[in-house]
Amino acid sequence: MRNNAAAEILRGVRAGAPVAVGYVPMAMAFGVLATQAGHTGQPLLSFLQAGAMSFFVYAGASQFASLGMLAAGASALSIVLATFVLNFRHFLMSVSLSRRLPLRRGGHPVYHVLPLALGFGITDETFVVASLEERLTVRYFVGLIATVYLAWFTGTLIGAGFSSLIPPVIARGMGVALYAMFIAILVPGVKKSVVNGLVAVAGGVLAWGASVMVPAIPGGWRIVIAILVASAIGAIIGGDEDKAGPDRAGDPGRAEDGGREAGPGGDA
Repeated sequence: MRNNAAAEILRGVRAGAPVAVGYVPMAMAFGVLATQAGHTGQPLLSFLQAGAMSFFVYAGASQFASLGMLAAGASALSIVLATFVLNFRHFLMSVSLSRRLPLRRGGHPVYHVLPLALGFGITDETFVVASLEERLTVRYFVGLIATVYLAWFTGTLIGAGFSSLIPPVIARGMGVALYAMFIAILVPGVKKSVVNGLVAVAGGVLAWGASVMVPAIPGGWRIVIAILVASAIGAIIGGDEDKAGPDRAGDPGRAEDGGREAGPGGDA
């Protein structure tokens, strides 16, 4: 029994290793940017604060975004709200995986804490890996998320610990990691639906427009407002697209065209 449990955890560790390898340099970039001196001559975060953010928040792109908001003088509340909105998709991911994971129900406290711990470890990458796994078990998922989580935390500590040895020019260049991470998240979504791209553009335009037309609003709140308004636009446009989908699918002419295209060399 113990051997089976260890084998399942090890299987999750192996599945998470490729993701962990990609997380380490990104986490190092975060640690460096967080602890390097900014425009004021003071680092945005101390070594312990940077490590604590990766340990307790563990939010990837939102951690990078929070650095920009801190540099802009955003309040703690606006940073928390922005992080909540950016990471709201993880609620949906948790619901999806909870239906597949064989979680036990009972009166023991561990049965109530375990789902929360597993939900904390969900990221875009671990969700994809777990979703593609046919034999998804709790121990497999524990091995997967623990490997990736430790890689992110360790990478942050390495970057924050050695940031003083990295020349400022290179450190500023590592800020590109922020844009790279957001693009990596955005591109797959745009490929799936053009609405996602429109929402991203709308958010950028709204944030820029607010900075020009209403400069009195703090930068952090401008970002939060832009995210909420752009998300509402996406919900409206996306809802119309979903309603139009069944109509197109029910068109006999389109069904015939699809049938002719779906051959041995087609996508189907």
